[in-house]
Amino acid sequence: MDFGLVLQTDPPASGVVDLMKRAEAEGFTYGWTFDSVVLWQEPFVIYSQILSSTSALKVGPMVTNPGTRTWEVTASTFATLNDMFGNRTVCGIGRGDSAMRVAGRKPNTLAHISEAMKVIRSLGSGGEADLGGGTVIRFPWVRPGAELPVWMAAYGPKALKMTGEEADGFILQLADLYLTEYMVKAVKDAAVAAGRDPSEVTICVAAPAYVTEDDSPGALAHAREQCRWFGGMVGNHVADLVARYGEHSAAVPEELTDYIKSREGYDYTHHGRSDNPDTGFVSDEIVDRFCVIGPVERHIEKLRALRELGVDQFAVYAMHDAKEKVIEQYGREVIPAVNA
Repeated sequence: MDFGLVLQTDPPASGVVDLMKRAEAEGFTYGWTFDSVVLWQEPFVIYSQILSSTSALKVGPMVTNPGTRTWEVTASTFATLNDMFGNRTVCGIGRGDSAMRVAGRKPNTLAHISEAMKVIRSLGSGGEADLGGGTVIRFPWVRPGAELPVWMAAYGPKALKMTGEEADGFILQLADLYLTEYMVKAVKDAAVAAGRDPSEVTICVAAPAYVTEDDSPGALAHAREQCRWFGGMVGNHVADLVARYGEHSAAVPEELTDYIKSREGYDYTHHGRSDNPDTGFVSDEIVDRFCVIGPVERHIEKLRALRELGVDQFAVYAMHDAKEKVIEQYGREVIPAVNA
């Protein structure tokens, strides 16, 4: 199993670079960041510094979207980084929850994402693409052998189907075992139905991980409070699904939708922050299901279970008060045990 580190690009950018360097030294192979440029600093500038400061770490957004950047600019940025540092980027893409909403726009449609994925992948890999006006373009400077995989973030049935049909990878932002099994199956079934080899779709589960010294009530309570923000973030996407399919739709499992019944609203000022005040509706049970918390042994057990469900990478959201500690403990204890 591969391991990734997910960070927000809070200033100073040098701190993000330093944590990524430390993560690679501890055995992480991917470095991800948020891409919401109103809330945080521009990630692609920081990627160049991460790539120049590491030797093999692959980087990318978790996730970008096709609405805040034109597609040829996105493709060119990835292709330039790959030309400078080798094929060490991944384009994680989604509807654009915070990036679009804080700018007063609606998240992108699936049709828009589908078109964008094709253009970004083709241009970033040296191929041709039509941007929609009938003019076919190509980057003449992209060298042979260039590659740009595109991984799609998804929760709902149509998005999962599209991921299996079109994307190179699937990003699932929660670590619940039941929902992981359900959604990985949906993606792989869609890949098979589209005539694809399902093993060619990389499965990445991303969630907060918080390592405690023991499983005492006090230690677990603190870990939950540090990770409760994640249930609030996921709740934004779940609320969209409920609005589209209804509260008790057979298309979306209630194991995903039930927990937002008492959700009242969301202030993006606190998006992705451990002190987010809009997470009172997120129960301890949801934190335990969606995240990975507890002593090292619990992490190893849950990650092995995720691997058995077909997960190729676990990406650690490190938005809490123990960033350095979780990198170190994963590098020294968790990653070696999971991959033994």
